[in-house]
Amino acid sequence: MQFRRFCATAALALAIPGQVSAQDTAKQTPGSSTTDTQHRSRAGIRRDSDLSPSALTADTQRTPPPGLFADWFDVRKRLTERGIGVSARYASESGYNFAGGDRKLLRETGQFDVGVLLDLDKVVGLKGGAFQATLTYRRGRDLGADANLGVLQQVQEVYGRGQTLRLTQFWYEQKIGEKFEIKAGRTNPGEDFAVFSCYFQNLSFCGAQPGNLVGDYWQNWPVGQWGARLRYDVNDHLTLKTAAYEVNPRNLEKDFVIGRFHGATGALVPVEAEWHRGDNDGRVGAYKVGGWVNTSNGDDVFYDVNRQPIAITGLEPLRRNARYGVYFNLQQQITGTSKDGKSVTGLSVFLNATQADRATSTTDNQVAAGLFYKGLVPWRPGDILGFGVARTNVNGRVAKGEALDPTRPAVQDAEYASEIYYSVHPTRWLELRPNVQFIHNPGGVHDANDVGVLGMKAAITL
Repeated sequence: MQFRRFCATAALALAIPGQVSAQDTAKQTPGSSTTDTQHRSRAGIRRDSDLSPSALTADTQRTPPPGLFADWFDVRKRLTERGIGVSARYASESGYNFAGGDRKLLRETGQFDVGVLLDLDKVVGLKGGAFQATLTYRRGRDLGADANLGVLQQVQEVYGRGQTLRLTQFWYEQKIGEKFEIKAGRTNPGEDFAVFSCYFQNLSFCGAQPGNLVGDYWQNWPVGQWGARLRYDVNDHLTLKTAAYEVNPRNLEKDFVIGRFHGATGALVPVEAEWHRGDNDGRVGAYKVGGWVNTSNGDDVFYDVNRQPIAITGLEPLRRNARYGVYFNLQQQITGTSKDGKSVTGLSVFLNATQADRATSTTDNQVAAGLFYKGLVPWRPGDILGFGVARTNVNGRVAKGEALDPTRPAVQDAEYASEIYYSVHPTRWLELRPNVQFIHNPGGVHDANDVGVLGMKAAITL
């Protein structure tokens, strides 16, 4: 019954005639919306690190464009003219495991977020300044846990970080001259470093990749961390960035707070160089290389305090005095058209690769690659086909320890995930994105049954 209900919903979504005009679609391109409260407009073209050719509607780590209530009585227009941008959205992710797990279930989870962005030039006369505040609330059930899928990367990425209300963003940003920009307050590293979209439903392809591996201290959306970021635009093509973020395990607690002022264990310091090309030539691209250091101590995944295998002695782990990693991101448009540095139609490809230190990281590397094709069906403006494959590796030192443990049922290796989705906009305020996921070696266990999931990622913007 659950499966039939799910299929009926997906069929109805694809059968609804498209009502989105090409003009509306262009307005929903990342970086172009006046209510994009994570990426405010600058003078000239706003260079956005993520060039994925999709609307913001169902991207659960970015703020959406205007939607269901459009601009009744010109309220939004009047607010925008006064430097106030507002937005609200509910994003839903449903999944049914047709293969794998110990039972077949249909589960739904979602996120409601509301944000406000103040252009301080218009509000108080502070040129180049902006203030951002965003609240997020997550709810629902996790298919991976309820059906015991045993996966390393969630099949409903929006479920993560607890079902609770959070102050995700509360920061001030200031442009200094033509080259420098600073940001400080309640933020997170995934907003500015290793930036990648969250259009897929599987976590392997969602957000800043380091957070998928070392999420105990690199805390992506919706978790907020105290931090400050410095950006320097060397020229029209090269950007350099660095930052410092508080590492505080208490950020993962579910109590609603403006921010934690006690419990910090260290600082996360990322650096990144980004080279971007293209504008309206149909070949936009972004290439990023970066790394990070976490000054907090971390537990060694193999050795105990006497540098003997923990699996044998059972003693306390050896403490390491720093944690670190490197990453590389590539996004490149291959065919089609672009506008203001964003792909509008055609084929684009991506590649994300991250390596975390092997001393303290349980999952130490992840590689994801795939493509987006926008404008596949001419009479359905804004439609997107997305496909991705990913490999998430369990640290070989962890596997070595598991092999020494006679009570361990299996030794972990790597998990392989793939997903294909098709995104449509029946109306400008509704996005529907049916998808199919396939996970080989879930949990990195070779003998585990492969997992198959039928999903529906949907969003309503208000």
